[in-house]
Amino acid sequence: MELNKKNKPNKKKKKKNMTTKQDLQMAFLNRVRQGHSSVTVFLTNGVKLSGTITWFDEEAVTLSRDGITQLVYKHAISTVMPTEEFQVYDIMDIDTD
Repeated sequence: MELNKKNKPNKKKKKKNMTTKQDLQMAFLNRVRQGHSSVTVFLTNGVKLSGTITWFDEEAVTLSRDGITQLVYKHAISTVMPTEEFQVYDIMDIDTD
């Protein structure tokens, strides 16, 4: 263990090979939002919503369709399925080798 000038352990940040859940979620939602991709959102109660994600934060997303915008809380979402295919490796900075 390395010690710093005050004889305390160095708290160097190690580069993570795996991204956190939040990073993946943010990258995924950014990709579908910025690409104006149509998505199907399945809620935990079985309801199916379709539209485009226009905004999101840590707790909610907005889904727009035909000029109507809905606020959907993330805790109610089961699955977000984009209509356009893309690879997760393309949106994250992950080396697949």
